Amino acid sequence: MVGGGLRNGVLPFCLAALLAMTPVGGRAVAQQVTPVLTVNQEALFLRSAFGQRIRDDIARASEELAAENRVIEADLMAEEQSLTERRRSMSIEDFSAEAEAFDSRVVAIRSEQDAKTRAINRAGDEGQQVFFARVAEILSQLMRERGAVAILDERVVFLAADVIDITEAAIARIDAAIGSGVNEATEPPAPVPDQD
Repeated sequence: MVGGGLRNGVLPFCLAALLAMTPVGGRAVAQQVTPVLTVNQEALFLRSAFGQRIRDDIARASEELAAENRVIEADLMAEEQSLTERRRSMSIEDFSAEAEAFDSRVVAIRSEQDAKTRAINRAGDEGQQVFFARVAEILSQLMRERGAVAILDERVVFLAADVIDITEAAIARIDAAIGSGVNEATEPPAPVPDQD
């Protein structure tokens, strides 16, 4: 019963889909006009020169922040150790006051460092938004050249022929038009605490 269901249902559908994707009358696949194109949005950004620069900038800022965090952590551990060692010679009131001040400073530092992390993440998100705003016209031009009426992210397409994927052509066109975008796009901002 299951085998019959496959033969009578899914298999004919798949064959019809494959036949629909096969070029007719010897036309080259590249010459076909299709009303819908697809693009891998993630690859478009990450493999473009612009996206690689943003990714490298964010990685560099993240590494610098991680190094800064390691130094801060070492300093705080040393300060905590010093406070612990001095505890024996301090009054309860003095120790409590210093311990409370230390804890408050740790909380403030953690909040400041978290804000820097959020600023780096925001810079990455903003870089991606700038990228897609700048490439919209390039993608629109590719769509018109190929006689299409829509470009879909390939992640929302269930089944498609490779001929409608314009990711590589779009990356080449984008790199030629805007390159890494270093002259016009803003660099990731120096991380500063936000007002959350």
